[in-house]
Amino acid sequence: MIERIKRIRKPKNLDLAIKRFVVFALPALILVGAVVGNMAMSAFKPKPEEKEEVIKATPVVVADAIAETIRLSVRTQGEATPRTEINLTSQVNGVIIDVSPDFIEGGAFEKGDVLIRIEPTEYEFRVVQARANVAQARSRFASEEAETQIARKDWQELGSGEGVALALRKPQMAEAAAALASAIAVLKEAELQLARTAIRAPFKGRIQTKLADIGQYVTPGISLGDIFSTDIMEVALPLTDSEIGQLGLTIGFRETEENVGPRTTLNAIVAGKPRVWEGRIVRTDSRYDRQTRVLFAYVEVNDPYGAGADNGAPLAAGLFVTANIEGRKIENSVVVPRTALRGNDEVYIARDDNTLEIRKVTVASSSPSRAVLIGGIQEGEV
Repeated sequence: MIERIKRIRKPKNLDLAIKRFVVFALPALILVGAVVGNMAMSAFKPKPEEKEEVIKATPVVVADAIAETIRLSVRTQGEATPRTEINLTSQVNGVIIDVSPDFIEGGAFEKGDVLIRIEPTEYEFRVVQARANVAQARSRFASEEAETQIARKDWQELGSGEGVALALRKPQMAEAAAALASAIAVLKEAELQLARTAIRAPFKGRIQTKLADIGQYVTPGISLGDIFSTDIMEVALPLTDSEIGQLGLTIGFRETEENVGPRTTLNAIVAGKPRVWEGRIVRTDSRYDRQTRVLFAYVEVNDPYGAGADNGAPLAAGLFVTANIEGRKIENSVVVPRTALRGNDEVYIARDDNTLEIRKVTVASSSPSRAVLIGGIQEGEV
């Protein structure tokens, strides 16, 4: 019985082994066969034809590097403003009784012209009274002077030594002299106040705004109008650090006879016509602007409404102008077209074998049309 059972179990073990072979070994054999077949196909695959690669030349436009002695220039913009601009005020109280015909917005005046008159009667009375006090003080001083001479003579005849100050009337004389000086000072003050009733122009200039007229009561410090001088007009020009170097300027520059500032040409369109004014940079700021990080240089134009005007067109206050500033001179610099510059500091150099070399250069200045190089390239190179 036992033997029969064993005979029945043997076929089951054989079936299990066959199943394991089918599950595990057969996929591996199939995978290995596929790899071997693929390798065999690749080995017997015909090789592709090899073709020689032909490099096509690219046509380029070339230019010769030319050595020149040039003067750098900087182009920037700014607004014309008067160097002197003040608020016209009164120094005395009173009613305005007269206004100059030139005291209107845009009006012109000369230095010393009377622009406004204030009622002077009260101040004339003060002058008369002060003169009377001066006459009285002079009379007292003269009387005291005579008394002092008499006292000195009496002391010489009756006394001995230098004498007592009170007996010689020295205190009385000093008091009379002080009273006379005080009366003269009051008279001068009254005359000064009377003179201030005529408000005169402190310089030659123009009226910007008018804020007072006849019949208006004014007090000291009240604004009567805004005026500006026409002797000098200035333009503040923003400059970057590289532009300052091109102009040869320094921070805190001040023009002197030995160190003259760069010549500057100012341009603008006025009434549809191009206008030009000549000036010079006379100073630069002592610090950079915190917001824009630029340094301002100041150009001055003398007599912008007169001799400095362009055929009668003045450099008016508030006019926006373009400035061309003459910079430093560079000897033997190499000039190339601006299109030859690759990036900020590289150029293509054409070799004799028709290949290009990328070379670093030192750029002194560049404009839309040309670049000025001071290193990295020689005259005649292409």
